[in-house]
Amino acid sequence: MMILLADECDTKAQGLSPIFCHQKLVSLEMEHRIVDSFWDFLWLIIVSFAFIAYLMVLFSIIGDLFRDHKSSGWVKAIWVFFLILAPFITALIYLIAKGGDMTKRQVSAMQHARDEQEQYIKQVAGRTSAEEIAHAKALLDSGTITEDEFTQLKAKALQ
Repeated sequence: MMILLADECDTKAQGLSPIFCHQKLVSLEMEHRIVDSFWDFLWLIIVSFAFIAYLMVLFSIIGDLFRDHKSSGWVKAIWVFFLILAPFITALIYLIAKGGDMTKRQVSAMQHARDEQEQYIKQVAGRTSAEEIAHAKALLDSGTITEDEFTQLKAKALQ
C-alpha cells in the first residue's frame, strides 16, 4: 500500500512538494494504524474472554478431580498430565465423560456447605424464646430458681 501511495505522490509528475507527499503518506499510514489497532483491540478482547473462560473450565475440572472420591490418585494424575499436555481436547473429553457426575459432586458440595452454615448459625444464635422458657421452667421445677426469677426470665425471653 505504501508503494502505491509513493507512486501516486510523484513530485515530478504532479508538481507537488516532497513535504506534502510525506504528510499525505503519514496521514494515510496513521489511518491504517487506527483501523489495525481497533481490530487488534477487538481480537485482544475476544482472545482474553476465551482464555478466561478456558481457565474457569480448567479450574472447575481440577476442583472436580480432587472432589471425586471414587477415582484413584493415578487416574487423577493422568487427567492432570493430559490437561497440561493437550489442554483443550482433554478438557472437552473430561466434560463429556464426567459432566453428569461433575454436576452431582458440585450440588453435593454446595448442600454440605449450606448444612454446615445453617448448623453454625443455629449454634451462634442460641435458643429460641420457647426453648428459653422451657429451660427456665425446668430450672423452676428443679428448685434452682424462684417463681420471681422464672417470671423475669420468661419476660426477657419474650422480648
